[in-house]
Amino acid sequence: MAYSVFSHPFFRFWSPPIFEDWSGSTGLMDWLESHSAHIFKFNVPGLAKEDIKVEIEDGNILHIRGEGVKEESNSKDSVLHVAERGTGKRAFSRKVELPENVKFDQIRAQVENGLLTIFVPKDTTPKPSKVRSINITSKL
Repeated sequence: MAYSVFSHPFFRFWSPPIFEDWSGSTGLMDWLESHSAHIFKFNVPGLAKEDIKVEIEDGNILHIRGEGVKEESNSKDSVLHVAERGTGKRAFSRKVELPENVKFDQIRAQVENGLLTIFVPKDTTPKPSKVRSINITSKL
């Protein structure tokens, strides 16, 4: 079945990266799912853990933000020919709506070598049925 990007069943689970003066390589995401966890990986080149915030908003929205400053060339005896990596302030923001079967109190994150990895364990305990029988009488 063909879907447009806005009608795809998983569209509600992601938002595109929002950038402020930053290379398109930052904030890009991979979302992997295993039987026990959701694993999110974000490109965050040049950011330290102090430059990144990972928060849960509105009950189940995973919000990832990064902000840093790129170094500027202060050398007076050099000439900059190409500036693809950008200079000055850099920031990104991503929001992901998490599924219901998540253990929010066990979410953990780590950053290493420009890669932010967020582990979101699943709650595998069976949920009670949402079906509730209503008693039927002959009179209201």
